[in-house]
Amino acid sequence: MAWTYLFFAGLFEIGWAIGLKYTDGFSRPMPTVLTIASMIVSLGLLGLALKTLPVGTAYAIWTGIGTVGTALLGIWLLGEPATAMRLACIALIVSGIVGLKLVA
Repeated sequence: MAWTYLFFAGLFEIGWAIGLKYTDGFSRPMPTVLTIASMIVSLGLLGLALKTLPVGTAYAIWTGIGTVGTALLGIWLLGEPATAMRLACIALIVSGIVGLKLVA
């Protein structure tokens, strides 16, 4: 169950990272409320995952999911560049996440 909590914590981290862009410096109420709610859920789920998972592994995977998801959504939603080198680096992060899961 801890891995499920960690996975969803990572998804909510993506939500608040992308949500920050849409808050326009916290000047837009609805995106701000949704972003803060996503932060709370993300941290809550991470806390639940940490009951049984090692902190170093869980934190690395949580931030990795958030990093990869945010980078990909930045490309897709926000028109950020999708260069070969950037995509290769994202793939390296994914391989690190998979590696940590396999050895945990």
